[in-house]
Amino acid sequence: MKGLALSSLRVGERYYLVNYGERFEFQLIEIIDAQEFILKDLYTLETYTMSQLIGLGKGEDLEIRSI
Repeated sequence: MKGLALSSLRVGERYYLVNYGERFEFQLIEIIDAQEFILKDLYTLETYTMSQLIGLGKGEDLEIRSI
């Protein structure tokens, strides 16, 4: 995985994630555990978990960056 490690993500910060060529922009709302987070989409304002976002697998292009 390029970019930021999951352990460096912080509540309230905004990030984007690229996976399988798709880009998602979100704000981290809550940390549930080391691998699970509650996220809010910056465009639709929908909330979802990190596992839902990468539920179809982690592509070779998986990358998380700060906005």
